[in-house]
Amino acid sequence: MANLRFGAVEEAFKKRPLEVKTPTERPEQFYGKYVFNRARMYKYLPVDVYQKLIDVIDNGSRLDRSIADAVAQGMKKWAEEHGATHYTHWFQPLTEGTAEKHDAFIEHDGKGGMIEEFSGKLLVQQEPDASSFPNGGIRNTFEARGYSAWDPTSPVFIIEDTLCIPTIFISYTGEALDYKAPLLKSLHAVNVAATKVCQYFYQDVKQVHTNLGWEQEYFLVDEDLYFARPDLMLTGRTLMGHDSAKNQQMDDHYFGTIPERVQAFMKDLEIQALELGIPCKTRHNEVAPGQFELAPIFEECNLAVDHNMLLMSLMKKVAHKHSFRVLLHEKPFDGVNGSGKHNNWSLNTDTGILLHAAGKTLNDNLRFVVFIVETLMAVYKHNGLLKASVMSATNDHRLGANEAPPAIISSFLGKQISDLLEHIEKADKENIFSLTGKTGLQMDIPEIPELLIDNTDRNRTSPFAFTGNRFEFRAVGSEANCASAMIVLNTAVAEALERFSERVDTLVEKGEDLTSAILDIIREDIKTCKPIHFDGNGYSDSWKEEAKKRGLDCESSCPKCFDRYLDEDSIKMFESMNVMKRNELEARNEVKWETYTKKIQIEARVMGDLAMNHIIPVATHYQSQLAK
Repeated sequence: MANLRFGAVEEAFKKRPLEVKTPTERPEQFYGKYVFNRARMYKYLPVDVYQKLIDVIDNGSRLDRSIADAVAQGMKKWAEEHGATHYTHWFQPLTEGTAEKHDAFIEHDGKGGMIEEFSGKLLVQQEPDASSFPNGGIRNTFEARGYSAWDPTSPVFIIEDTLCIPTIFISYTGEALDYKAPLLKSLHAVNVAATKVCQYFYQDVKQVHTNLGWEQEYFLVDEDLYFARPDLMLTGRTLMGHDSAKNQQMDDHYFGTIPERVQAFMKDLEIQALELGIPCKTRHNEVAPGQFELAPIFEECNLAVDHNMLLMSLMKKVAHKHSFRVLLHEKPFDGVNGSGKHNNWSLNTDTGILLHAAGKTLNDNLRFVVFIVETLMAVYKHNGLLKASVMSATNDHRLGANEAPPAIISSFLGKQISDLLEHIEKADKENIFSLTGKTGLQMDIPEIPELLIDNTDRNRTSPFAFTGNRFEFRAVGSEANCASAMIVLNTAVAEALERFSERVDTLVEKGEDLTSAILDIIREDIKTCKPIHFDGNGYSDSWKEEAKKRGLDCESSCPKCFDRYLDEDSIKMFESMNVMKRNELEARNEVKWETYTKKIQIEARVMGDLAMNHIIPVATHYQSQLAK
């Protein structure tokens, strides 16, 4: 084993950066090269079909199956021009990965030969075996039928020679067996509830969109070193070993110069990601040695989730090409920071208004306060469920350590917003708003321009922090599907906004002025959700005690947290928002328990194998040598 490691280290040092062929075009010219986007829809589809499809995408209209054949033919023609020979329904089962089955375009021509065909029926619907995926008992081997159905809101793309069609995945009896189906329902719920609230302030708002910007952290390990560690290969993390003499204690890796081999990998990855329409924006070294981060520009939530799943798959392929292995496990090495995936979440209207951003008028600022407070209400009421949505056997190693948010959900707002909410709670209705823009900071260095200081600091210990125009959910694990957290957050916010509008409407019906009614309800909710608001040090022991007094969910046992999905409040929320039914929630809870148990079991077996076959034989051999 020792000789194997020395050989792996020697080989790793011999490797040089792989030459990456850079496109001659600028990024905006090859961006989305392999995506069937709107420009290509317009080019390859009849005008009336294009207009109907855009109506489905933009306005949520039901897809007319009569246009499916024309859409399929347009997609096929475009795909064949890029060398595609196969197609697949690309979906996200409850494995936290993706699934696909490739079928060729070819069919018999009836004359002993072959022709290439792709019909609307094949585009819209397929029938995978639902019993072979995690299903929580919803499907069995003797009742295995499931359906994958095309999601037109997420564009089709090409990977190598395959046309990939994003789809939902459901059982024969209609239950969701994936992440996308309930995510789409949660996005619809937010849209309906938030649009109604927006119309108190802006009559022209017709839709509200949910945005997501994820920040993907990961480790890169040389392939030879990776193969020298059976535990890394089988579990994604090291199970035995000791700390390196030098790890991250010098604070010199974060934002440091990116190593040449790594930069070649990043460059290759970004080119391929841009060609697939993933808008990569940021790359840098993270805190731990060998740890890095990639972040895109924010996108519509459903598309952002798809792009993150696609990117994680792409990272593994590109890493192998550069003789690396990418580690997405939340805690692959002891003694250094683990990896997370911050989810930056926000809402905006179809008229371009960011709902979590302050404005310049009383109307804008009242809207701002409403959406801040109702988001806090959602997080407060369902803080245990929100935690359950990100808990896993792998993320368990990271949450609660002094490197990631604690396993108690709270929200940081910053001094200005905190003072504002306190002021609203106590002030007269005529004198409640005092929001200011960014202030200047003069450095007294002639060459340095004045700095604009944000209204909020950045509290790295807060799991759910307000950062100026959005909330950053920091507890999501690096290998997780973002949809798990987004489903809960979207549904909880939709419920809070719906409850808010119901109470406002009741007061207005009784004769109260609309603005006065909104302020009365907001004051009430500011008092109610106070326990979730915490701007202090989330790592401190005093906060753990305080959180208990506030009635927050302080459970740290991962499996016990899963049961929040079965709380009556959770079931009522999901059912009332038409996102998931009781049996779907029971199934997901079962899948989470099963996945947790199996991962722990695999680690235990690997640890036993390492001890019996590698460590103990070496130790006894050494003892024998000493005895001689």
